[in-house]
Amino acid sequence: MEYSAVIAAPFGRLGVACRDGELIALSFLPADATLRPPQAGSLEEEAARQLEAYYADPRHIFTVPYRLHGTPYQQRVWMQIAAIPCGETRRYLDLSQALASSPRAVGGACGRNPIPVIVPCHRVVASAGLGGFNQSTGDETLDIKRWLLRHELG
Repeated sequence: MEYSAVIAAPFGRLGVACRDGELIALSFLPADATLRPPQAGSLEEEAARQLEAYYADPRHIFTVPYRLHGTPYQQRVWMQIAAIPCGETRRYLDLSQALASSPRAVGGACGRNPIPVIVPCHRVVASAGLGGFNQSTGDETLDIKRWLLRHELG
């Protein structure tokens, strides 16, 4: 994916992509990814500003316009995730029961969330432990999930 901006985050870098006045992607990038500041007055700049507000206060409410591109099932999962309040978590099992689905299918949809942090898939955890994050169970992404949860749970 081509990012119109690459911004710093407390846990590394985020690639930002917007189209037609909406945020369409927010991707975790390696900590050494080259920064590419957003253009002044752009939606990417507003997304960066709101993310900074979230880093300062995890209760920040995001208002940046976004569009989630995915299957109808993924859309349903992402709506459930977006409803999880800051400072709380839900289990994959909880979401799967609410959606008459399976925890594995919920996990797959979580991993394909195109705008993590704003649609807070980090708030979805396994019945025993963290579970995965961003289509991975590797330390790099799980460290991001841990940071986000610590930040919100204080």
